Amino acid sequence: MKKEKAPEQNRRVSMVPKYMFLTKGVGCHREKLSSFELALREAGIEKCNLVTVSSIYPPQCEIIEREEGLKMLKPGEIVFCVMARNDTNEPDRLTSASIGLAVPKDKKQYGYLSEHHAFGENDQVTGDYAEDLAAAMLASTLGVDFDPNEAWDERKKLYISSGKIIQTTHIAQTARGHKDGLWTTVMAAAIFIL
Repeated sequence: MKKEKAPEQNRRVSMVPKYMFLTKGVGCHREKLSSFELALREAGIEKCNLVTVSSIYPPQCEIIEREEGLKMLKPGEIVFCVMARNDTNEPDRLTSASIGLAVPKDKKQYGYLSEHHAFGENDQVTGDYAEDLAAAMLASTLGVDFDPNEAWDERKKLYISSGKIIQTTHIAQTARGHKDGLWTTVMAAAIFIL
């Protein structure tokens, strides 16, 4: 029996991103929303309508440089992203936001992104935490046996040596709250391009 093709109106449109880049920014303003807008401007993504999604790095998605990705975006475009954001209006309070990424060796397999935001963590601590989250999620999906109580550096070596995870990385943004109590917003994001 010959299988009939689905009618045009019933075909599903695939929205799997082909490219992804990481970006970050910080902004300060007396208004919280304006502070966020300034952080988006520094990240180069203020002109887009951002839709946050969960934490899957798509199979066969190519990681590109920020500058290359920004050139591909159009004003008003709906753009999917994984975003971490944090803000404070407390003077000198250290605030952070980070995105972690874990990419499998098998390009047909999906990977993981993670978002993390905190107070009192510097770039390295907050970035390592996000990277560790993404790597642990991918490792558990791929069946890589690991001890969650081991130090991140040791687990990272194990993940890479397993041959199943090819790359882990992160992007992090930190800032201290403005001395005059203005809103300070930090953000980090993985931007998807269809």
